[in-house]
Amino acid sequence: MVRTLKFLLKSQLKRSRLVQQVGGFTLIELLIAMVMAFLIITPLLGFMVNIMETDQKEQAKANSEQETQAALDYIARDLQQAIYLYDADGIEAIKNQLPNSSATDRVPVLVFWKRELVSQAITTASGQDDTFVYSLVAYYLIKDATSSSTWSNAARIARWQIKDGVVSTTSSAVTCTGYSGKYVSTTYCPNPGFALFKLDGIGTITQKMNAWTKATADYTADSIVLVDFIDQTKTDDVLAAPSRVICSTDSVINAQLTVPPNTASFNTRNTYKMTGFYACIDRVNTTAQVFLRGNALVRLQSNNRNYTDSNKTYFPNASIRVQGCGYLFTK
Repeated sequence: MVRTLKFLLKSQLKRSRLVQQVGGFTLIELLIAMVMAFLIITPLLGFMVNIMETDQKEQAKANSEQETQAALDYIARDLQQAIYLYDADGIEAIKNQLPNSSATDRVPVLVFWKRELVSQAITTASGQDDTFVYSLVAYYLIKDATSSSTWSNAARIARWQIKDGVVSTTSSAVTCTGYSGKYVSTTYCPNPGFALFKLDGIGTITQKMNAWTKATADYTADSIVLVDFIDQTKTDDVLAAPSRVICSTDSVINAQLTVPPNTASFNTRNTYKMTGFYACIDRVNTTAQVFLRGNALVRLQSNNRNYTDSNKTYFPNASIRVQGCGYLFTK
């Protein structure tokens, strides 16, 4: 009898141990597992966050480099059609004839005349034919007083253009409002405010171009932003931007920076002190060397956005030298 009871007791104890083993982990085992998981996962999370931040920075740099180069290529193609480039003195002479002449948030950097192709504008016996018209183009460096929902806290480049109409010699010509000439159709009227330069009379081409005045009509052409995220750091900041390249001062070439004088009444945003977009102009040879510098930091942070030597990798530079190949017809 005693042996039977011992046997039953041992069997019951074995079954109870099996039940405990199947029942799960103890509290101590769970705590140990959580600590081990924390020690393993935390470094991995930090590593992943670091990888994501690095990728974001590299992507911002790559975007700035691509956009800066694309903008420079666009400006270069535009300049290739130039027939006359205004230097600093020329821009100063005609700045009141340009749009937004009283604006305090922008400065004209590149201003030039060019010949522009107008496709299939003239009707001939054999069909439609192409022609050329003169256009006035201006590139501005713009910096708002405060950030907006549309543009960044950096500077941006905007392009403005007005062009002549397509003159007609046929009896079916039309008259455009504000202009006495005859034009192919109302579709090819001059842009409001456009007036062609005058090369007749006494004086050099430079003097005549600097004497250009707009038509009496108000401009309707708007400035179109070419690229945003251009470096806004000024040369007089505590953490100053790189200085401008010194342009040639050769008396024959007479190349100058196309940056207006330091006058607060003209530009209270100090855009003329920014070196993110500027140019050297060889007026005699219709050649421009254009410099651009982007700002990738603005894509990443809301403060400490100015250029410093320690973060210069976030400020991609690009430059190009272009000669205008357009033809200026003179009698």
